Amino acid sequence: MDNYEAIQALHKSLPPFSPYVPASLLPSIALILLASTFALTFYFSTLPKDTFPLRETAVASLASVLGGFGVVALFCSVGVNV
Repeated sequence: MDNYEAIQALHKSLPPFSPYVPASLLPSIALILLASTFALTFYFSTLPKDTFPLRETAVASLASVLGGFGVVALFCSVGVNV
């Protein structure tokens, strides 16, 4: 039981969690990321089809990454902490 009490004392002495990004900025970050995702998706749909789709792959990958982070920021801004 001595080990449990030591861990409990250590837990009580630690500072509370504070996020790197303030929660008040999350709606703005989500809006910027999701708006840029939709803009890149529109740009992707207007690209000419190349034989070697390097530009298409880069634009689609960037839109996918921005969309993923945008959805996570949106979820966290409404209280669904993922």
